[in-house]
Amino acid sequence: MKKELLFITVIGKDTKGIVAKISNYLYRHDINIEDISQRIMGEGYFVMTMLVDMQDTKTPLDKLTKELDKIGNSLGVNIQLQHENIFKMMHRI
Repeated sequence: MKKELLFITVIGKDTKGIVAKISNYLYRHDINIEDISQRIMGEGYFVMTMLVDMQDTKTPLDKLTKELDKIGNSLGVNIQLQHENIFKMMHRI
């Protein structure tokens, strides 16, 4: 079955539990993390990028976006989602 990939970007002040809360949410919604990179930059700024596969989730993208936005607000970070198709169209030569 073909993967349905989504890019997730998280940026904000570093606090405990950011990776745990986001990855737990994805797990509960049958979304597989394909790749993850995170680091602390500058004076305590947390930056994480994830590539996730949504093929097994039953949750629509707009609902995922709203719920991850709520999680981001509770953690004090900005969470952005971008479907792979949009990413490819933006980076075509």
